[in-house]
Amino acid sequence: MRTILLLTMSNIFMTFAWYGHLKFKDKPLWIVIFICWGIALFEYCLQVPANRLGHSQFTAAQLKTIQEVITLVVFAVFSVLFLKESFKWNYLVGFALILAAVFFVFKKW
Repeated sequence: MRTILLLTMSNIFMTFAWYGHLKFKDKPLWIVIFICWGIALFEYCLQVPANRLGHSQFTAAQLKTIQEVITLVVFAVFSVLFLKESFKWNYLVGFALILAAVFFVFKKW
């Protein structure tokens, strides 16, 4: 559970680093890059321990799959609440297909 919490927190930072600047297009690019790198530092401070801790109970492929699902959830909420973009039905279908991938990655064959 700590792994998932750390991955979620790191993903929130990374989403702001990657996409938060889209709301501030009037700012010079060099300033935005500098701020985004600063935000990404906090993401790394959470991501690296999350993966190291998580690797004791998950495979690397499972960790990456968990990370991608968290990324999609965080990004969906972020794009609607922060960027004020609509969430379309086809996004939901695409996310559902990715969840199907989760089934195959975690299924014991």
